Amino acid sequence: MTDKAVRRGSANPLARHFDQYRSEGVVTEVGQVTPTLRRIRIRSGELTGREYSPGQHVRVEIRDPLSLYGIVRPSETLRTYTIRDHSRERGEFEVWSHLYEGEGIGLRWARSVRAGDPVRLWGPQGEPELDRAPYYLFVGEETGACAFEPLLFTLGPNVRTFGVLESDTSEDEVPVAGLGQDVRVHRNGASAASSPLLPAAVAAMELPSDPGFALVAGEARTGQAVRAHLVNERGWPRKAVRVTAFWTPGRKGLHH
Repeated sequence: MTDKAVRRGSANPLARHFDQYRSEGVVTEVGQVTPTLRRIRIRSGELTGREYSPGQHVRVEIRDPLSLYGIVRPSETLRTYTIRDHSRERGEFEVWSHLYEGEGIGLRWARSVRAGDPVRLWGPQGEPELDRAPYYLFVGEETGACAFEPLLFTLGPNVRTFGVLESDTSEDEVPVAGLGQDVRVHRNGASAASSPLLPAAVAAMELPSDPGFALVAGEARTGQAVRAHLVNERGWPRKAVRVTAFWTPGRKGLHH
């Protein structure tokens, strides 16, 4: 089956060079994972020829970053999503998007996209490898939790893992297959920005006495607070805590 996407042109003379990083696809399926989490499945025949490692992301082009508008407002062009359920043979993958309260070009796209819609993609991109460690700790709210499962797949079933995951309510909990011992906390309508729940839950969690490796993903300031606890209170080396900031209030296009 051929993709229904139509390749769009760009007036920028650099477009031909950047075409090696872009591909055209079509949305094949859309559905709900939770009331506030949408799954979007995409097919692109061009991806069958591109390398992929679990944990990499793809950028969805909402507006052309090589256009005059994109050059002036680069934060209003692309939105980034972790690749899930990837099949290189079929040229298919899935992204999950958190439907938060607010506005934004990525949120509008995720809310409105339908099966059959064309989509332009940048990627796969990123170097998601986890440092070697005796165990792993995954910490994040809804946007961060969407990125954990592909990385857990690379660790295998015999590696010890812990998780502290935040969502608005129990109905909004992001499913994360392969995670070992986990703790779930709920905001119940409070803001996810600078949330005290994740740092407090990590502080209360019983972890091995020796440091492991932590991946903290989601809102930037919350991630910084979690890192401060692990480094200052538990004595973890700073390099053993990787904070991946997907968003923070007042910053557009930070990552997602």
